Amino acid sequence: MGKKLMLPRANGSFEVYQPGTTAIFDLPTEKFQSRIAFSAAHVVCDPISTVDPIGKPQIDWDDTLSYRRYLWSLGLSVAEAMDTAQRGMGLSWKNAKELIKRSSAEARSVGGRIACGAGTDHLPLNRNYSLDEIINAYEQQCSFIEEQGSQIILMASRALAANAHGPEDYERVYDQILRSVSQPVILHWLGDMFDPTLRGYWGHQEIEEAMQVCLNIIWANKEKVDGIKISLLDADREREMRKRLPEGVKMYTGDDFNYPALIGGDDHGFSHALLGIFDAIAPAAAAALTALDHGDLKLYDSILERTVHLSRHIFQAPTYSYKTGIVFMAYLNGHQGHFRMIGGAESARSITHLSELFVLADQAGLLVNPDLAAERMKLVLTLSGLE
Repeated sequence: MGKKLMLPRANGSFEVYQPGTTAIFDLPTEKFQSRIAFSAAHVVCDPISTVDPIGKPQIDWDDTLSYRRYLWSLGLSVAEAMDTAQRGMGLSWKNAKELIKRSSAEARSVGGRIACGAGTDHLPLNRNYSLDEIINAYEQQCSFIEEQGSQIILMASRALAANAHGPEDYERVYDQILRSVSQPVILHWLGDMFDPTLRGYWGHQEIEEAMQVCLNIIWANKEKVDGIKISLLDADREREMRKRLPEGVKMYTGDDFNYPALIGGDDHGFSHALLGIFDAIAPAAAAALTALDHGDLKLYDSILERTVHLSRHIFQAPTYSYKTGIVFMAYLNGHQGHFRMIGGAESARSITHLSELFVLADQAGLLVNPDLAAERMKLVLTLSGLE
């Protein structure tokens, strides 16, 4: 059992809590057979760099790459330089290029699978761009990722969202990019709860109309589309779109609220995984997917259902602040020696939110060393003025 702590709760009270419900997960000894499972991975900042931590954040490469090796050791694939890595929210394209280069080399050295995000985020904000400029920006990033030997995840573009006049502009941009890549990519539809600047993506405010535009693009380029990750936090919409995909094009769930049922599947199919929450619940995810491979749906459900309350807490509104909870989990479990983030994003959640996260992580059996986690939680409480 871990040390007792006095934790602030959401109702304004304080509660004595002692962690110690550590679960023993049956971790995989071979690659998953029934599902592809990507974990979007966070980055670890350098806490003692003298460079401006807001404008020019520095990355601790040793701990950042070590965490990717940890994910690969559990059988998970790595989705690199995505929003979980604070892409476009602290992580610049310059930083992302170095991250992609280093992680791709690391993947080759350990035999791990990797896919990396390509976007247009090196275009300065608050400027108008032509479609040709947006296409060129996408092509630059896609070319760099292919040079590293990585699969491409074609991320949603803020520049395109700001400058497109309708669905036909999205179709033109995506058609040209998909014709130019050498290998099938994973498309990424990121909902505006994750990034408000992407509201109305695909040229429509209504989800059904936007989905049809996206499906039209996929059907027209199905040889170049490995799959699509949708992050709309709407299980019914995901199931609907999944049924309408061309044969051979995969659905990768990005639904951090409903992932157990979507990955587990139903009579109409299942989703593979490309999830930010897998960064925080990696041992549970690996054990559950192993159970699924063995046909043990009861064990699969029991493992992942214990993590859902934690995930919904981490991804609660404002959803884009979920990265704070992801990094806090890595800190509690000893994967990094500090709770600092690029851009100062460790301040994006309250001490009460972090205290509830601590309790939910313990109840899910995800505090690997309860004593260490309690010591680190106490440090954060003290720093917040709570003795």
